[in-house]
Amino acid sequence: MSTVRNLLDAKPSASNYSVESSDTVLNAVKMMVDARIGAVLVTEGGKVVGIYTERDYLRKGENEGRVAKDTKIKDVMVSKMITVTKDTSLEQCMALMRQYGIRHLPVVEKDQLLGVISMRDVISAVLDDKDIEIRGLENYIMGSGFQS
Repeated sequence: MSTVRNLLDAKPSASNYSVESSDTVLNAVKMMVDARIGAVLVTEGGKVVGIYTERDYLRKGENEGRVAKDTKIKDVMVSKMITVTKDTSLEQCMALMRQYGIRHLPVVEKDQLLGVISMRDVISAVLDDKDIEIRGLENYIMGSGFQS
C-alpha cells in the first residue's frame, strides 16, 4: 500500500506555491495560471493559515460580485484545511477527499509544510499500484499452468 511519502518522493516538482493573506485574488490567480496548478496555500508571516483554489474563485469571487484585483485572499480563502502526513495511505487520502469534497491535501508534520498533493496525484499513483498488482496476478496465473 503506497503512502504520501512515496507520492512526494516521486513528484517531479517540490514547489509549494503560496501567497500572503493580504495579497489579492488576482495575484493568486496569476500564480495558479503561471504554475498550471489549481490551488495555492495562504500564509501569514511564513505560517500556513489557509488554502485558495480555483473553485473558491468561482464560488466566492465573481459569483458573489467580487472583483479579483480588489479582493484580499484572506476574505475568500478556506481556513479550515484537512491535512495529511507522509505516513497517510493513498486510500486514506482518497477517502478524505471524497468525504470533504476537496481536491488538495497539504502534507504537514510537526507544524512543518512538506508539500501539497492533488486528487490527480493520488488517483494516478493508485492506478499505477493497481496495474502492478494486476500484472503480478496475471504472471502468477500464467506461471501456475492455470488455463481459462
